[in-house]
Amino acid sequence: MRIIQGKYKNRRFIIPKNLNIRPTTDRAKESLFNILENMYDFKNLEVLDLFSGSGNITYEFCSRGSVVTCVEQNRKCIKFISETSKKFEMQNIIYQKDVLSFLKTCEKKYNVIFADPPFNFEKDIYSKLIKLIFEKKVISDNGLLIIEHSSFLNFKQHEKFLKSKKYGDVNFSFLKN
Repeated sequence: MRIIQGKYKNRRFIIPKNLNIRPTTDRAKESLFNILENMYDFKNLEVLDLFSGSGNITYEFCSRGSVVTCVEQNRKCIKFISETSKKFEMQNIIYQKDVLSFLKTCEKKYNVIFADPPFNFEKDIYSKLIKLIFEKKVISDNGLLIIEHSSFLNFKQHEKFLKSKKYGDVNFSFLKN
């Protein structure tokens, strides 16, 4: 994996197999950030990375100057994110916590929230996640929620739905406050 743009452009990191995760591919990540580049100035953007996994999305936002909070329950993933962040000298906030529990107690607002739950999540858990983010006002007034999901899910009927994009096996749905 590599960081595509910003301060840490072309820095590479190898994700250990024992993390048992499905990181966002470089191609999909590059396409996502091309979309976001037309919407945001990344400098000091407040970003929440939910289900952070390897930290792949966190590193990309940090490299572009954003302030990132990442939330991941898996202890091995947290250790990897901490070590990689330290190696790259990145400043981010890392929580080892269940995402839904974190959202219930979160009092901060974020400009962009990126969520990449495991693809085997049930549709109703995605619905709970989205509802919690908007009801608890974890997202700023003009904030954007990006959900990475399998092709079996569709959020087009949601009242906050903006658009969706597909890159190979990766699907992104954008919901706007």
